[in-house]
Amino acid sequence: MAKDWYVIHTYSGYENKVKMNLEKRVESMNMEEKIFRVLVPMEDEIEFKNGKEKITKRKVYPGYVLVEMEMTDDSWYVVRNTPGVTGFVGTGTKPIPLLDQEVVKILQQMGMDEVTRGLILRLIRVSRSLLDRLRILWEWFAKFLQTKANYELRCLCLEERRRSNWSSHRFKSSIR
Repeated sequence: MAKDWYVIHTYSGYENKVKMNLEKRVESMNMEEKIFRVLVPMEDEIEFKNGKEKITKRKVYPGYVLVEMEMTDDSWYVVRNTPGVTGFVGTGTKPIPLLDQEVVKILQQMGMDEVTRGLILRLIRVSRSLLDRLRILWEWFAKFLQTKANYELRCLCLEERRRSNWSSHRFKSSIR
């Protein structure tokens, strides 16, 4: 199974507590091979108080926590039944993983460029295989268009030839 990033919904203001609870549960239930990382998306924010500059952490998505995991029944159960977790983001009972582009954007926003490097390489690999498929599809389409154009050209030539033969035949018959 592939590991993906999922979003879990929590009570607003309890994101760090949920992160700690989930990390403890993963360790105590021996789920390290299924649940890899838990992140609360935060970014640095500059505040000015009393004329002084102060850097503080601000939650990018209040009420949400990111979890990198392989989705199985066991891993779903561990995450879903962690105190403070109200559910996964997704349709019905089926969680939907984040797209790689979304994860890269969030991790870069958090200043975790070394983490995003692996995801970017994965995106490049996916893009290359997709481009190969598109190239093959384009070559087939180009051949199809070329064949269709040749067919239409032949039809035009035949039609023109028929017209010229018919008109020359009509011309010959009118001379008599």
